[in-house]
Parts: sequence; C-alpha cells; structure tokens
Amino acid sequence: MYNMNRCEFSESGDNMYSIDTAIVLAGGNSKRMGFDKQFIDIGSISITEHIIESLKELFPNVILVTNKPQAYCRKDIEIIEDIYKGFGPLGGIHAGLMKSQSQYNYILACDMPYINKDYIRYMIKRLEESKYTAEAVITKYGQWIEPFNAFYSKALIPRIEAGMLAEKKKISGLLRMAEVLYIEEEEARNFSPDWNMFMNINTEKDLMIYRAMKQEDMYGAYQASNINKI
Repeated sequence: MYNMNRCEFSESGDNMYSIDTAIVLAGGNSKRMGFDKQFIDIGSISITEHIIESLKELFPNVILVTNKPQAYCRKDIEIIEDIYKGFGPLGGIHAGLMKSQSQYNYILACDMPYINKDYIRYMIKRLEESKYTAEAVITKYGQWIEPFNAFYSKALIPRIEAGMLAEKKKISGLLRMAEVLYIEEEEARNFSPDWNMFMNINTEKDLMIYRAMKQEDMYGAYQASNINKI
C-alpha cells in the first residue's frame, strides 16, 4: 500500500516496487555560475541543504552524489561520489542507483530549488497505474524532456553501464533506449503553471530571479496571514 505522506510503497510485503529514496546530484562544473552551485546561499542554508531537508519530508532515504563529500557533515543521509568519473549527470544517476535499495528513485539536481510535492506524488500514482512497467517517469517540455524532477529505476543500471563502455554520456540517449512513462507538458502544468518546479539556477541572473520570487512568496504569505487576522 502507498503512503501518501511518505513516498513508500511495497507489494505484498516485499520491496519489489519500493519508492522510498531520493537522489540529489551535486557535482557539476558550474561554469556559467562562476562558483560551485551546490553551495549557493539561499538564506540560512545552502541550496543543496534546502533540497535535502525538503525531500526528507517525503522520502525516508536521501542519497547525495557529490564531488565534494568532505564538505558535508551529515549522518542522516548517504553521501557518495561517482563510481565512474567524467560522465557528468549520467555518472551521478548511475552512482545513486547503485547505492539505493529502492527499485524506483526520485532524482533531482542540486540547482532546482522548487520541490513540488504534489507532482512527486502524482508521478508515483502514474507509476502505480502503469503496474510498474516503466523504467523511468519523465516530463516533456514541448519536444524536449526534463531529465530531473523525475523517477528512475534500478533496472536502468545495465543500460547505463553499456552506454558508458561506449563513452555515451547523454541522459537523452539512455532514455531513448528505455521504457519511459512520459508526462506531457500540458498535464504537468496543472501542478506548476509557471514551470518553477523545473527551474535551474545556472547563472547569477537566475539566482537574482529566484531570490526575488522568494521575496514575493514571503510577502504574499505575510499579506495572507494579516488578512486572516482581520
């Protein structure tokens, strides 16, 4: 039975279709930002710590794949590095799936600060409706795809490793060979009309926009609380 508050599911008491792990990828080059994005300050904590804390509300297990494990002093999550270096995000997905005990794993990049919990639950519902035949749940953006804020199955590990042997590094190439459950953009926008749940902070300008949006959110919440007091 699926737990709507925590992302946990088991079939007949086993872990065949377990969905209780989130994997956060934090290890890119951050060339456009000019400094390591995993340490972006978004208030009292870094963007990566913010994401971890948000995901812990949904997932019992969180795995952080980072190129700087020494920078994190946490005992409540798994902190690992890529097994095979030089494969970019695909290497992080591989390492996370290898470490995870869950069949299906929610995967997010560390520069995506908006966690849409309702959409995460919806993706799990779609997996359940598909009888767990998919190897990934991916959202479309027009003719493109959103590779993160997505679910990946451990069943993809052999495909990933075969691609690595052929020096293939693109996630899109992996997904073209996989059984993917695609969610159309129109459907996904019901949960995020402004597409914030796929927002990446890649540049200083992106960071300024995010901070401005957060200020607006805080002001809106303040106004709403005052109205309720009237």
